[in-house]
Amino acid sequence: MVVLDPAGLYEVAPDAPQLDEPVLLVALDGFVDAGNAARLAVDALREGREPRTLVRFDVDQLVDYRSRRPPLRFETDRWAAYSRPELDVVALTDTGDTSYLLLSGPEPDMQWERFCAAVEQVVRRLGVRLVINLTAIPMAVPHTRPIGVTVHGTRPELTEGHEAWFATAHVPGSAVGLMEFRLGEAGLDAMGFAVHVPHYLARAEYPQAARVLLDHVGLAAGLYLPTETVTKAAERTEAEIAEQVAGSDEVRQVVEALEQQYDMVASGSAERSSMGLSGELPSADELAAEVERFLRGEDDDSS
Repeated sequence: MVVLDPAGLYEVAPDAPQLDEPVLLVALDGFVDAGNAARLAVDALREGREPRTLVRFDVDQLVDYRSRRPPLRFETDRWAAYSRPELDVVALTDTGDTSYLLLSGPEPDMQWERFCAAVEQVVRRLGVRLVINLTAIPMAVPHTRPIGVTVHGTRPELTEGHEAWFATAHVPGSAVGLMEFRLGEAGLDAMGFAVHVPHYLARAEYPQAARVLLDHVGLAAGLYLPTETVTKAAERTEAEIAEQVAGSDEVRQVVEALEQQYDMVASGSAERSSMGLSGELPSADELAAEVERFLRGEDDDSS
């Protein structure tokens, strides 16, 4: 494989501190984020903290502005402000004052290989011991049951203790997926958590999933991540969902059917693969189909 030179794709702050083998969390906008779980998790991580920018990527080389136009504010007779996209690695601290890193911002639209090579350089330069990416996928599961998580990693040891939800599935590519793959090829530790969001809630904010995501990431990274904000939001959302379900026979029937399917799998009387994404007895490849449908819907909403 020809490795592209990532020189000029990013810059490191001249005063960037050398942290003690930090963990790098990655959550990029633009790929599937059912229930806005990853975005809500990032908001919780940054709330009340003072992030210090260590690495800044050149978004002019990575982002297609015409596919997702950044906002300009117009006031009466002039352009008053521009919200520039930012794709940065920042240093944060958890609730126990342990330092870690966060890469967030728009998923690159182009130059994925150079971006992955740049991330590898950053990981080595900053002495990162583990990279963890955060995503959320729509699933045919009920909101009344425990939230599941699909875990993947570059070494089997990184995913020990987690059950596999899928055998083989071909899914739409993503920059973070390719990044994890390339880091593994380079012998570096990387893993990811994809939290399962009920498909009928995938386009709403679902803070319950963000809380589960933060719990799993914190445990894997050895960090005490803040969850108070998403926990309070989850309590409000639970009440709102319960009210909506109670007011619709159709929704209630859908939830009850999903509960029966879930309970059959949990009891061992059905295969875990039947917890698919878009219908009865789906195949693993329906993961790809559902993700594609979700992404198409996101594009329609943003156009």
